[in-house]
Parts: sequence; C-alpha cells; structure tokens
Amino acid sequence: KENSSENILSSANRLLLHEGKLMLADSTRLLEVYLFLFDDFLLITKIKRNKKKYGGSDTSLIPVCPSLTPELQSFIREGGFCTVLDQPIPLDRLILKNVEPI
Repeated sequence: KENSSENILSSANRLLLHEGKLMLADSTRLLEVYLFLFDDFLLITKIKRNKKKYGGSDTSLIPVCPSLTPELQSFIREGGFCTVLDQPIPLDRLILKNVEPI
C-alpha cells in the first residue's frame, strides 16, 4: 500500500528460506503466484509477464540479483516481474493444512 513507505524486505536479519512458483486456487480460477518464505513471514506475489518484446536489445545483459533462483532470474530477464498480491503473512499467524491434489 502506498501509505506504507518502509521497505518490508529491508531487515538485515531476515533470511529467505525458500521461494518458488505455485498455483493458487481462487473460488473461480487458478492463479499463478510466486512465494517467498522468509524466517518471519510468507510473501505471496503475482507473476506478471511483459507482453512487449524488447526490439533488438539483449535482455541477457540485464543485471539480476545472484541470490534468486535461476528460474526467477530467467523470468526477470524475459521482462517478467512479481507484484505483491496481499500483505505478508506473519509465520506465527499462519496455519498450514494438507489437502488432496485436484
């Protein structure tokens, strides 16, 4: 949200434990999301693909953070990006349940 100008990822003590793609089941559709599991919260982002092609420019030269997975680095180089879907979920308020695959 715009009124929250502080960077939620700015903590020097925060650790990224896992990240990856997931299909989120909404009531009417499936949504492709990218999750970031930190040691204190879960961040859910929506994957956006850039529909425009870069005319003649070499997108392999775009600098990407080396700590990201190769899959996410490749996605960013292709012009994709992730937008935060909702507020981060603190791990002390998160409940996980096993569900049967669709």
